[in-house]
Amino acid sequence: MEMEKKYLIVNTGSASKKYALYEGAKQLIFIHLEGEDGGYVVTKYVDDKEEKKNLTKEQFDKSLDYVLEDMVGSHCIAKYSEVSAIGIRIVAPGLYFLDNCLIDKVCMSKLEEAKEKAPLHLTPMIQAVKNLQEKLPGVPLYSISDSAFYKELPALARNYGLPTGLTAKFEIFRFGYHGLSVKSITGKIQKVLGFNAGKVIVCHLGGGVSVVALKDGKPVDMSMGFTPLEGLLMATRVGDIDPGAVLYLQEKSGMTTAELRKFLNSECGLLGVSEASSDVRDLLKLESEGNIQAKLALDLFTYRLRKYIGSYIAVLNGVDALIFSGTIGERSFIMRGRILAGLENLGFALDKEVNNNTVAVDKVISREESIVKIAVIKTDEMGQLARETERFV
Repeated sequence: MEMEKKYLIVNTGSASKKYALYEGAKQLIFIHLEGEDGGYVVTKYVDDKEEKKNLTKEQFDKSLDYVLEDMVGSHCIAKYSEVSAIGIRIVAPGLYFLDNCLIDKVCMSKLEEAKEKAPLHLTPMIQAVKNLQEKLPGVPLYSISDSAFYKELPALARNYGLPTGLTAKFEIFRFGYHGLSVKSITGKIQKVLGFNAGKVIVCHLGGGVSVVALKDGKPVDMSMGFTPLEGLLMATRVGDIDPGAVLYLQEKSGMTTAELRKFLNSECGLLGVSEASSDVRDLLKLESEGNIQAKLALDLFTYRLRKYIGSYIAVLNGVDALIFSGTIGERSFIMRGRILAGLENLGFALDKEVNNNTVAVDKVISREESIVKIAVIKTDEMGQLARETERFV
């Protein structure tokens, strides 16, 4: 009997790095490396067992070496050559990246070109690709697009108010991101809700934040745009802002384009408004201690979300279900409650007791009489990456 092929799945950035090994559809191991409390930690899941420990900066920086050694040590592979293919999540603007593809010389050239548009996201991704090619030479490596889910997005949602010629020449469209996460959720909505919801709003709330309007499983609008910078207030990203304000800020501050890009992506959002932390947990604690800026940051976060939810109800001409996902959406009952406060007249009736006891599980959290069903559905971004990779193989 032919053995199932093994796929290494990679989802890496500058602050968080996720790796998983799949044998067919089965996840053998999942390793998540991230910054925490000024240091670095790694959380590993094998056979439904969780193990967490501290890392050195060198181990975090050389994460691929650490992960491959751990996979051998955990007996998931005996040698690196057992890996049949690699799939890596690619977040990149451009029509080329609306499809998955083999990472060859052409793809690498396109990635280098796209780096000019989104260097903060693509620089660590490109380095991760080079590291994979060096450590696992000859293993097919696939670019799995985080935007492919939005490829057929309606023109009304895709276009900016720019001259058509410039839009086409420079490929300035709203590409949207978190597509792999949202696609993984669409496959579970009917099972969790118990009925086929035609009009759905998905709130992916993590370090990056996005809201997506779905009709019959297909996206009709989403909050992220040309880059992941557009849309909601996020952990460190500014979200929606008047372009005139950006130009004025650059003129007055004297920041270069590169400095301004880094500022808008890494020093704004919850971190910038609170001037304390990008972590919702920290901000909730600070707010309870009377910190006014922490309260403002959290209030802006929820206010912006309610605005997007309301606008997407208008886009969909009604809504059947609202889904919370991502780290904050799955784990913070406090933030879910705040976001829904004041939306009762739109048909949202939250079961507070169920909500308060729901952490990182797929579950309906609305009351029986709620016109709009509300649910928490765990994202399976890594699983979706694995499924997309397996299709190539």
